[in-house]
Amino acid sequence: MMSQITRGVGVVSFTPSPRPALRLICVPYAGAGIPIFHNWAGSLPPEVQVCAIQLPGRDSQFRVPPFTRVLPLVEVLAKVLDPFLDLPFALFGHSMGALIIFELARALRIKDLRPAHLFVSACRAPHRPERKSPVHHLRDDAFLLELRERYNGIPDVVLQEPDLLKMYLAILRADFELYETYQDPGGERFDFPISAFGGWEDGEVSREDLEAWQDQTWNAFRLHMVPGDHFFINTARPELLSALNQDLTTHLVPR
Repeated sequence: MMSQITRGVGVVSFTPSPRPALRLICVPYAGAGIPIFHNWAGSLPPEVQVCAIQLPGRDSQFRVPPFTRVLPLVEVLAKVLDPFLDLPFALFGHSMGALIIFELARALRIKDLRPAHLFVSACRAPHRPERKSPVHHLRDDAFLLELRERYNGIPDVVLQEPDLLKMYLAILRADFELYETYQDPGGERFDFPISAFGGWEDGEVSREDLEAWQDQTWNAFRLHMVPGDHFFINTARPELLSALNQDLTTHLVPR
């Protein structure tokens, strides 16, 4: 199921369950698209409907310019999600996606809507200072070098195709600008649980960065560490989904 697309933003549901009890709304990391969530439903409770956010500049919306600021994207996303918020829902985001769902939760609070749970993955708490200099403004060669040294997350097939690489770098540059220009305006703590996920070998986000998320809620906080670097969402998927499964189950009412 695909929602109506607004400014390249849409919602894709991968779960066939006709009567879900809870929707898990997922936002990808910089440069990624909805395919990273395609097989999640089979590892989560059948009552959970997995809904992936379609961002502009990738997948079927590759011709639509990506957003370069968090708040304008969140404003559109909150409107696009409106038909999907008639059931209890939880939010998941990895890296850049975690920052987006954090501000989305703030935007939904203004509308008296609250997620059952916030799942933030591979992302420092927003009030923690960034330790590294911005890279989104660098020339393509320097930008690519920084990405390969810091993240090692660009697929080989992209590196081997100059035209594909050029298009991919444009998406990444916009996504990094969105992430690197964000400044936490501050606000009240949330009243729902937050779970943070981190990779033991992640050189970008430390355990302390993740533990700081507990300052963003009055409710319960859980930290799950799994094997892998910044992209453990791909390399340690079973461990990640197992922990996610446990936390989601607490929100499902036995039938």
